Amino acid sequence: MLPVPVWTNPRAAAEREEDAAFAAGAALFGLDAFLRSEPAFAGCWRQRLALANAAAAVRLLGRREDEAALRDAIHLSGPEADPGPAGRVALAFRKLAGPAPPVQSAVILEIAGLLDIRLDADLEAIPALFDDILQQGRAAPFAAAGIITEIHRLRPDAELLGWWLADRMLAAAMGWSRAVPLMMTARSAAAFRTGSGRGRLFPADAGFSKAVCLVVASAVQDALRLAADLDRKTGRLIEAARKVRTKGAEPVLDRLLDDDSVPASAPGTTLSRWASRRFFERLEEFGAVRELSGRTTFRIYGL
Repeated sequence: MLPVPVWTNPRAAAEREEDAAFAAGAALFGLDAFLRSEPAFAGCWRQRLALANAAAAVRLLGRREDEAALRDAIHLSGPEADPGPAGRVALAFRKLAGPAPPVQSAVILEIAGLLDIRLDADLEAIPALFDDILQQGRAAPFAAAGIITEIHRLRPDAELLGWWLADRMLAAAMGWSRAVPLMMTARSAAAFRTGSGRGRLFPADAGFSKAVCLVVASAVQDALRLAADLDRKTGRLIEAARKVRTKGAEPVLDRLLDDDSVPASAPGTTLSRWASRRFFERLEEFGAVRELSGRTTFRIYGL
């Protein structure tokens, strides 16, 4: 693993914008090196981050669904079924963690729909606005702050879309093929509080870009700590799989490494319901997976 040096701690960079920018840049450099190492668990890592960001977005909407409820909304509804308002938010962030098509009208239309944001001419102009900010060549955290600020200027009610696009902007500015869900969980960070501590910085306020730099540095550190934990769990999974030796289980192992979680029935694989359930139970005995739902039926497993 490639930890971020302790001297990039955002608390030490809280006074001056240039120090905050340096901390964010150093953190992103470490994250970039990690991504280019292409760890086997990268898909699971991104989807865990996506789930945490979706939960933060749902809280912003005044809803009570936590990560477990969002996970259920995804897995317990059929492929074509509506997972409900909170589940649609979770889908938006799952898409953020997946392959990143160019930010064009179709992407804005789809994500705005999932986030229940009314589409109008202002939002239809976002692809050109996104490209304009990217072409300005700003450092990645400042580009992310720029798209949040512009969305807030155009449509304050579309705040969720602004934070979603901030991660896409970071990825585009860093040259990553997929985004890393970071920014939504940082939205309530202390860096966005005003000097008195009683209010909150808005995108047009002085100091907002510095705050974005600080939360980028902090969010990257959290993401890399999660990666270190999943790296250890991946090792345990590989070792346990050698001992369990279930025929046809390779696709299940791949899904565990590529997603946040997998239903016990392992749909889409050749394993029977009984075989897949038994496979997960054996992996759990070896400490390689854990049951995430807390139920005795419709169980869901993950690293």
